[in-house]
Amino acid sequence: MPTPKKEQMVEELRDRIARSTIAVGANYRGLTVPEMVQLRRKMRAAGVDLKVVKNTLTRLAAERADKPLLNELIEGPTALAFGYGDIMDVARAFNEYLPKAPDAFSVRGFYLEGQILPARELVELAKMPPREVFLAQVAGKLQSPLATFAALLEAPLVNFLGLMQATQQELVGLLETRARQMEAG
Repeated sequence: MPTPKKEQMVEELRDRIARSTIAVGANYRGLTVPEMVQLRRKMRAAGVDLKVVKNTLTRLAAERADKPLLNELIEGPTALAFGYGDIMDVARAFNEYLPKAPDAFSVRGFYLEGQILPARELVELAKMPPREVFLAQVAGKLQSPLATFAALLEAPLVNFLGLMQATQQELVGLLETRARQMEAG
């Protein structure tokens, strides 16, 4: 039976796992204390909560949070980074840190929407444009064919209207000419 302290740690981890939109698993073995402090500061600045976790307690917490796949990230000494908001902020924070990171630090993978994805996908995720820009690009791509279709539907009406106006102007001209002829004659 777990001690009350361990039960509290499991509950705290369960809460973090349940609230997180993304969880990144990393190997931190070999980092010095100043390097670990720097990593935590960098992640905290991006809104990322970095925790060194105990594997058995984390496995139990992941099961309780209904995210059992998260256990695939836990092997040996593990640091988990939890992001609670925009997943892009987490991806960008790691993408900025990794090139300057000591060789001892490596990302194993990450948990996102019920899937475990490899570390290389985190780098690709960071390269995506911000959400607003991405949505604007999608909207632009959807709008272009619709605008073309609307123009195709409108063209016959515009042509018909032009023909009617031309016929109307010809008719007015003919009536004026005939009226002048009648006045003269």
